Amino acid sequence: MDGREAQISNSAGSKRGGWITFPFIAGALAGLTLATGGWQSNLIVYLIEVFNVKSINAAQISNITNGCINLFPVIGAIVADSFLGSFSVAAISACISLLGIILLTLTTILDPLRPHPCDNGSSLCTPPSTVQYAVLYTGLALACIGSGGTRFTLATMGANQFDKPKDQGIFFDWYFFTFYLALAVSNTVIVYIEDNVSWRLGFGLSAITNFIALALFFFGNRFYLHDKPQGSPFTGLVRVIVATIRKWKAKLSSNIEDYYFGHDGIAGIAPTTKKGFRFLNRAAFKTEGDIGSDGLIAKPWRICTIQQVEDLKSLIRIFPLWLSSIFLSIPIEVQASLTVLQALNMDCHLGPHFQIPAGSIQVINLISTSIFLTIIDRFLCSMWQKLTCRSPKSLQRIGLGHVLNILSMAISALVESKRLKIAQAHHLQDQPKSIVPMLALWLFPQLVLVGIGEAFHFPGQIALYYQEFPISLKSTSTAMIALIIGISYYLSTVLIYLVRRFTGWLPDNINAARLDNVYWLLVVGGVINFGYYLVCASLYKYQDVEKGVENLDTSSDTDK
Repeated sequence: MDGREAQISNSAGSKRGGWITFPFIAGALAGLTLATGGWQSNLIVYLIEVFNVKSINAAQISNITNGCINLFPVIGAIVADSFLGSFSVAAISACISLLGIILLTLTTILDPLRPHPCDNGSSLCTPPSTVQYAVLYTGLALACIGSGGTRFTLATMGANQFDKPKDQGIFFDWYFFTFYLALAVSNTVIVYIEDNVSWRLGFGLSAITNFIALALFFFGNRFYLHDKPQGSPFTGLVRVIVATIRKWKAKLSSNIEDYYFGHDGIAGIAPTTKKGFRFLNRAAFKTEGDIGSDGLIAKPWRICTIQQVEDLKSLIRIFPLWLSSIFLSIPIEVQASLTVLQALNMDCHLGPHFQIPAGSIQVINLISTSIFLTIIDRFLCSMWQKLTCRSPKSLQRIGLGHVLNILSMAISALVESKRLKIAQAHHLQDQPKSIVPMLALWLFPQLVLVGIGEAFHFPGQIALYYQEFPISLKSTSTAMIALIIGISYYLSTVLIYLVRRFTGWLPDNINAARLDNVYWLLVVGGVINFGYYLVCASLYKYQDVEKGVENLDTSSDTDK
């Protein structure tokens, strides 16, 4: 097993790795997800009600924290691959998460760590002090970093416990089922406790579940197979760029023997050399002094293998599609924040006795995604295969996700227009915290639709990147989804800032805002992005499964 310990016996005579590790990894995942969801999903409400933060500013802070949670997995994956290994990164990150949640819990317990509550009916509230902001932001930063460092690292570590791809596939199914289930529980049970019992108890439960998850994770250490750092593959990609620049004036050859394929030459299975981006072949072009007498690289920053060159080419080819996925996710993140603000000013009752917490409204998205993932897997894919005699391609699933996302934004605009008309009819536009007599159930269709869209494009993106990324970057390929979501959160924050800067659509009083115009803006952007995606998808060619070396013809018109 490359990069891992061999299957060895412990003192009890049982082997490390395998399904015996699953309860510990899944339990740790469930506890950490409950802990993160307990504070993350209700953060906007907490900032508004406890820290007296303006509604739009609260949404911006929430977007930034969500972006951090989804960006850090990439950093964690690089650190795990290059230096520490998955177990160490997950353990350290879980400890950091616990420290962050403890700080957040202290803001609910100690009066000096939060501002005085607003007087009933008063719009003049005491803003947080510098010290209060410092404690809050420190807690959020630690909690975000800790959560991001465990989310995908645990998945990689869990898959490393198995040799057979079938077992790894089953593990991933149960891993994501555990993740979605824990997230749904945190978005309902813990959020309900925070809104109806106390913030102190809700955040305290988050800290307790984080501690239990950490203890369970450490308890299973004697059963784990530990992956060993192999060095970052990104170093090889940077070497390709540097070597290409340093040999920019070199005249390329059409003889494959003039290129470096590795220590074993081209005797083994040679990587397929594509016709595009041939100027990068300079990085593998052998010149005097590049290769030592033993056949190994003598100058690492002047020569690379053809495989490293082709790895970089693969990333360049898929980058336009990856970019379109970022602009696909931006409307989803904007909608997630604005929907909570809408729910705060709507009637959230389900019947005479039960009220949906505003922070839990997004659980409808999670439920619809989970249900439709099953429907797609069990019914739609098989029906498509019977009708077309082939399985649906990743690009087709992503394209359908684009369409459903655009429809969801359009429905959001129509629902918000109706909410504003009701607010105006009841003369509530000048009352910031008044409840519009309109059921929050009206928000369900847009959330269900965006959830169905995610069920199509989210697995489609994972499958596309895993299939098309270089072998050396297979682990990183799955983390690219987190990177997309993280960047989207930050760009959604920028978008909201620009809308506030140049329009009057987003005042702090939601009842006097024009969220419908924001949603229509997202529709227009979604249509443009979908057109861009169609162009990229039509030009993209899936990786060749056959191995071999194409002609390294280097005519002058294709070198640069």
